[in-house]
Amino acid sequence: MGLFTFIKNAGAKVFGIGKTNAEEAAEKTADAAAVKLKRETAAANKLKETISDLGLEVENLNVYISDDQATVTGAAFNQATKEKVVLVVGNSNGIATVDDQMTVENPEPEAQFHTVISGDTLGKIAKKFYGNAMKYPVIFEANKPMLKNPDLIYPGQVLRIPALD
Repeated sequence: MGLFTFIKNAGAKVFGIGKTNAEEAAEKTADAAAVKLKRETAAANKLKETISDLGLEVENLNVYISDDQATVTGAAFNQATKEKVVLVVGNSNGIATVDDQMTVENPEPEAQFHTVISGDTLGKIAKKFYGNAMKYPVIFEANKPMLKNPDLIYPGQVLRIPALD
């Protein structure tokens, strides 16, 4: 799929990405590179754990973080899983780009991505992409398990918009 761009500070702050004041101070010391590498490695490991916990099947999954870019490799079970992994990583606070280098075991058409803006609802997004606001459950289902509630989306979040069958 390639390189995807996200809004760096719009994502969930649950993966340990981004800096605390203490980490910023530590980076100014002589051990700044080691502190940075440790933080990035911990964040990458947390993302891998989250992807696994969400039940997204990727063989030989690897996430590497450098500054605000994440690189993801492995063999995803299908296209939807591959796209969801990119979204889990990209919708994390501190990540601005995701370099998707995953392969797909069961290829299928790629979905479109949509960045949520203020005032968006899944119904409005469904109306835009499908011409019918009542198709919002398609978008909701396509973004599970990252979305737990169709009413809880936020500006800057990137969503999968699959083609209708």
